[in-house]
Amino acid sequence: MTWRQALLLSCFSAVVLLSTLREGTGASVGTTQAAEEEASEDAKQKIFMQESDASNFLKRRSKRSPKPRDEVNAENRQKLRADELRREYYEEQRNEFENFVEEQNDEQEERSREAVEQWRQWHYDGLHPSYLYNRHHI
Repeated sequence: MTWRQALLLSCFSAVVLLSTLREGTGASVGTTQAAEEEASEDAKQKIFMQESDASNFLKRRSKRSPKPRDEVNAENRQKLRADELRREYYEEQRNEFENFVEEQNDEQEERSREAVEQWRQWHYDGLHPSYLYNRHHI
């Protein structure tokens, strides 16, 4: 019976101790949370600008005013890079197609040559030399 009382007493003391510690950390977290909220407000003010400032920023350069030189240069670099990539892509596509056509022509020539050779073997009567050796030289 005494061990049950000792166990209950220790459990009860642990619960009381944990509850008091939790209340203490809750109070300290509350002050920390307030400080974090203030810090996040400062960060928002640094990141986001007022609406009037944003509209002035966007209206700083009207449509008719000339672009700054660095902006023009940046746009030209982007266009040149896009043109280069497009040219490389189409050149690669053209090379692949040329290789494909060349292979097709080679296969066709091989089939044609084999067909002609078979025709000559079939129609050769044995009396005359083959066509290649029966040419008339000028």
